[in-house]
Amino acid sequence: MRTGTLGLLAAALGVVALAVASPAQSARTVKPVLHGRHWVAITGKPLAATAGALVFAKGGNAVDAACAMLAAACTMWDTLGWGGETQALVYDPRAKKVIGINALGVAPTGATPAFFRAKGLAYPPEYGPFAAVTPGTPGGLITMLAEYGRLSLKDVLEPAIEMADGYPIEAQLANALERQKGMLSGWPYSKAVFLPHAGEAREAPVAGEVFRQADLAATLRKLVEAEQQALAGGKSRKEALQAAYDRFYRGDVAEELVRGTREQGGLFTREDLARWQVKLEEPVRTTYRGFDVYKLTVWTQGPAMLQALNVLENADLKAMGYNSPRYVHTIYQAMSQAFADRDFYYGDPAFPPEEPVAGLLSKEYARQRFATLRADRNDPDVRPGDPYPFQSGQNPFKSLLDAWRTVPGTRTGAPAHDRTGDGMTYDEAFRAGTTSVVAADAEGWVVSMTPSGAWNPAVIAGRTGIGLSQRMQSFVLDEAENPYNVVSPGKRPRVTLTPTLSMKDGRPHLAFAVQGGDTQDQNLLQFFLNVVEFGMSVQQAAEAPNVNSHQMRSSFGAHESRPGHLTVAASTPEAVRRELEAMGYTLDFEPITSGPINAVFFDRAHGTMWGGSSHHGEDYGIAW
Repeated sequence: MRTGTLGLLAAALGVVALAVASPAQSARTVKPVLHGRHWVAITGKPLAATAGALVFAKGGNAVDAACAMLAAACTMWDTLGWGGETQALVYDPRAKKVIGINALGVAPTGATPAFFRAKGLAYPPEYGPFAAVTPGTPGGLITMLAEYGRLSLKDVLEPAIEMADGYPIEAQLANALERQKGMLSGWPYSKAVFLPHAGEAREAPVAGEVFRQADLAATLRKLVEAEQQALAGGKSRKEALQAAYDRFYRGDVAEELVRGTREQGGLFTREDLARWQVKLEEPVRTTYRGFDVYKLTVWTQGPAMLQALNVLENADLKAMGYNSPRYVHTIYQAMSQAFADRDFYYGDPAFPPEEPVAGLLSKEYARQRFATLRADRNDPDVRPGDPYPFQSGQNPFKSLLDAWRTVPGTRTGAPAHDRTGDGMTYDEAFRAGTTSVVAADAEGWVVSMTPSGAWNPAVIAGRTGIGLSQRMQSFVLDEAENPYNVVSPGKRPRVTLTPTLSMKDGRPHLAFAVQGGDTQDQNLLQFFLNVVEFGMSVQQAAEAPNVNSHQMRSSFGAHESRPGHLTVAASTPEAVRRELEAMGYTLDFEPITSGPINAVFFDRAHGTMWGGSSHHGEDYGIAW
């Protein structure tokens, strides 16, 4: 740290420490804490949270309720749809184990680097039929229900089917559809669903209008019909759910899904759908000051949060003061290291080369990385490290690693421009929303879920009512950028989606998730530290201002990075702003930077649950 700034830093630390002394004790929040004894259900929309409550009222457990919330949120297009992907962590109190749910679709037949390069693309596109991986959410929902739920698909889908028949659309979606009508008009099935007033001045619905999706309702009823027919024929509950799964991925729904996709130029085939499977996985974890923190593995960005925690465990964060310049700088640098590793080493473990997961999550590797942090100012070219020596191996991509750079303009296939296409700006893409689902019950079932994909503007596949994912854009075409995440048929892209569970003494401590593209594990990291380092309640931590780095490569659009660019809350004190700028950061300001985070804290002293939901957006929870 420069001598001339020490006094300023001390003053800033004092200001911030005073500002956050009360949040850990008695600070008021915009939303109240949700106190539940029997269950908690939280997700991205009030109506979807109500769907979870309805299923709990039917006798469902947290998995049933989470599936009902997922189904409702997809039907409401809460920046996701039915053809997207679902990622979840489930705590099974019977086995006393955390299970990972991998329901991410795969690249279709024909999706190769050569295919996209022939179209003049540096990356797969953001929108349209070429952006689609195979649908994962229906399979993920049915599999979770079969393995860990207790109700029927009929019971769980009832709220979503009723909504597909018609529900009063909210302003957020209605206005987004109107803004996106130019793109939606180019896809006939999307136009028919989303622009019911075609030819009028406003073609999209208005807030409060009853929004009907007859094709989607028919598709969901087909799945229920397959289940109920199987039950009537003497099949077990699990076999009946498999019948619904098969109808979607191998039956008449699959046939129309593929026909409608290929009619509009898409690539995937009946065989792509039939071969795809949901994976039940062992999650990865690390420890942080006595807590076990679980994430899905490197086909998500989740391990980046674990890597950052490993690095930060070597620092005394509490002594720095919450959101002081030194604290912000330290977590920024740790995140830069973790996300540089994400950008180079993460990909689908089912495809070679094998990712160096053990080395990446090694405490010794983290100590080495921590020793390289700059204390005085931002390093705009933080590189991936070399985790291979920490798992007794040699890096097979040493030459690519040596040539890798963070700074835009020095890497292959990285056009730097403000717009990532006809859809979103860079900032919108970087923070691209999805939703999150968190549920827990008195039996001990816990679900943390981050579903996504098929956000609007979405291509609807024929008469299924199913919108297609846009996740293909998270692949790269050049191994120089990431040799583990090059597009290939049947491969899952490395996604940003990242549910989280923490445990204490073998029992659930926190379940938390957030929407927001590349900001997700940044916000979740800070939320977790707010609780365990600064003693905030789950609601205080969900509302507390976070900082967001743009130094990593965006997972969307042109995959840009903006080293030193930092989004901070508008409430950040002037002294803190000046010190961060002196350390090389370029700041922009947002009124709310808290997520939106949804979470459940388990109060072991009283045997109750505390629900938290950020005041950032429309996320909402119900507890009993």
